[in-house]
Amino acid sequence: MVSGNRSVPVDTVLPHVVYQNLPEAMAWLHRAFGFEEYYHYGAPLAGGQIRAGKAVIQVQQARGPQQSPAQLGYGTQSLTIFLNDVDGHYARAKAAGAKILEEPHETEYGEYQYAAEDLDGHHWLFSRHARDCSPEEWGAVVKAT
Repeated sequence: MVSGNRSVPVDTVLPHVVYQNLPEAMAWLHRAFGFEEYYHYGAPLAGGQIRAGKAVIQVQQARGPQQSPAQLGYGTQSLTIFLNDVDGHYARAKAAGAKILEEPHETEYGEYQYAAEDLDGHHWLFSRHARDCSPEEWGAVVKAT
């Protein structure tokens, strides 16, 4: 069961992630990261929604000048997915050929996680709360409560 951690809130955000070859990406995201398709639309495929646990991601086919992080040579964001079995997820992703950027480890702010890159260069963190700690415990300055 996912536990709480005052340093890392889990809220609902619906990210939209663009892929150069959406059918290939959706199959890869299922194989490597365990995402299940909820729906898709368009002919040819234009977009869809995938889910892993409580995480929901919109995926879209790149249009016009849109480029992936792999094409650009850099990324601008990271997506964090909270799940219970980080080690099992890591083994699945590694076996499917995901580029592992960080091995599973516990962070100073109380998360147990690993980082991986998908086939289009998007950065993913797969995490669970390992222990409750306040932001002040690891050096953060809290401005709002």
